[in-house]
Amino acid sequence: MRSLALLCLLVLAAPGHAAAPEQHYLELRDRYIAKFSKAKESDETSKQHDTALKELAGVLRGLVGPVAIKGLPAEGKSNVDTLFRDDVGFGHLDGLSFASEDYRTQAVATTTTLLGHWLREHREDGMPQEIAAALRSDRFYHYAIQDAAFAKYAELPVTKPASASAAVAVLGLRGNGDLKGLPSEIGVVAIQGGKVYFIATSDAVKTAEIPACEKVWKQMMARKTPQDAMAREDQAMDAYTKCFAKEAPSQSWFAAAVKKAQAQLDSLPAR
Repeated sequence: MRSLALLCLLVLAAPGHAAAPEQHYLELRDRYIAKFSKAKESDETSKQHDTALKELAGVLRGLVGPVAIKGLPAEGKSNVDTLFRDDVGFGHLDGLSFASEDYRTQAVATTTTLLGHWLREHREDGMPQEIAAALRSDRFYHYAIQDAAFAKYAELPVTKPASASAAVAVLGLRGNGDLKGLPSEIGVVAIQGGKVYFIATSDAVKTAEIPACEKVWKQMMARKTPQDAMAREDQAMDAYTKCFAKEAPSQSWFAAAVKKAQAQLDSLPAR
């Protein structure tokens, strides 16, 4: 915790603009965003877009360096997969993206400088601006990869690798609709030097309902206030996930979830 808090202070103390190498990438990315956001759809535009993404990936490889994640391809693509501002999924975390063949496991490698800049870009989305808070927020796991929302159910107590300055693991549920259910996705983040590694695996672990939390959910949903059904459900979901986080460590499946998270963490580059 102390190491992650110290990292936050260092990032906050840094200048508001990105360092020179990252700034080159950001300026190139923004020029392409401006270009394609005004372009008309056509086969030629699509080809140019693919070429631009490949160019950005090349620049990112120079910034991030070689990345070896067990079970994933050696060469990453751009995690920013669209440069059209109005596209669904616009604004993913700048970095190199890696995925298993079935896409159950996805990873992103980036730099702390690009992460800090990305957090600032998502300030209006409610993204915490301190790295420690962001990595423990469902907002980070929602916006960093994929297009579906993410609900955080619990943190998983993992052992930080010796080479890492910080490590976080969370258990949650991803989807485009109702996010109340059995959490099965595990996301882990490790920060080593100036590099950030994030890996998420869906259907990573089997969990079960927690009766005490189901009771909390039903009680919250039975309330007459707020009258707005969506607001009432949001409050119920907040109470439910807080209960889940509190009760999870005593559940029979929790040890398996922690073990899986530790395995994901240990699959990340050692340096």
